[in-house]
Amino acid sequence: MAATEALKAAGIEGAGRDARVLLAHAADVARDRLTLHLPEEMRPEAGARLQGYIARRVAREPVAKIIGYRGFWGRDFRITADVLDPRPETEMLVSMALEGPEPKRFLDLGTGCGILAISLLCQWPGASAVATDISKPALDVAGENARMHGVRERMELMQSDWFERVEGQFDLILSNPPYIAADEMAGLSEEVRGYDPHLALTDQADGLQAYRAILAGARGHLADGGVLMVEIGWQQGRDVMNLFKSAGLQDIRTIPDLEGRDRVVMGKHPR
Repeated sequence: MAATEALKAAGIEGAGRDARVLLAHAADVARDRLTLHLPEEMRPEAGARLQGYIARRVAREPVAKIIGYRGFWGRDFRITADVLDPRPETEMLVSMALEGPEPKRFLDLGTGCGILAISLLCQWPGASAVATDISKPALDVAGENARMHGVRERMELMQSDWFERVEGQFDLILSNPPYIAADEMAGLSEEVRGYDPHLALTDQADGLQAYRAILAGARGHLADGGVLMVEIGWQQGRDVMNLFKSAGLQDIRTIPDLEGRDRVVMGKHPR
C-alpha cells in the first residue's frame, strides 16, 4: 500500500499499523472490517483525506491526534491538541485503583482528557469523582468524554491548580502529573514534544515539582486510611517515595509496569 511505503520512507515505526488505522478512518470503516473493503475502489474524498492524514503522520503528528481519539482501558476517548495523548502505561493507575475497595468519592488531579476518572467511574457505579485541571480546554474535553461514557452526572469538573480550589476529603486521590524534567524535554520524540501540551509534560524544573505540590495537600484531603497513587517516570521511584514518607503517608510502595520499570507510587493516610 502506498500509504505504508510513505510512512516507512519517513522512518515511522509501525508504518503498516498506522497506515491501516488512518485508512480505516479516512474511509469511515471499522478497523476490524477494513480487509473486507480493501478490494473496493476508494472514493475520491476518502483518498484526499488519507493523503492529508499521511502527510500529518509524516510530520510526526501522533495517530490519536489525527483521528481524534485514543483507546484506553477498553474504551475510546476523545483526544485533541489541548490534552496529553494517553500512554498505555497509565493503565497501571486504573489497575491498581481497582485492586482496592470502591470508594464513595475520589479525586483525579490533572485529569486531562479524563481517562482515569472516567475509566474508574465506569467500573465503580456507586462512586463519584472530582476531576481537576489547570487547563479549561482540557476540562472541556474531559466533560465531552464523560458524557460519551455516561458518567458526567457523577463527575465534577473543576479548574484548579492542584488542590487550590479542592474542598473536602476523599477515599482515593490519583494523578498522572507532568514529571518530565526540563533538561529531558529535548530527548523526547517529536510525537510527544511537538504535539502534547508542554503543561502536561514538564514542570520546567526537576520533574518533581508536581509531586511536591500534591504531597503538600494530600494529607489534608485524604480520609483516614485513604490512598494516594501517582504515576512516575521510571527513574523517580526513590525520590517520590521519599516525598510520600516526608508527608507522613504509610504502607508506601512502588509498582512496576509490564516492562519492569517503576511506574506507580502509592501510600495510605494513617488511620
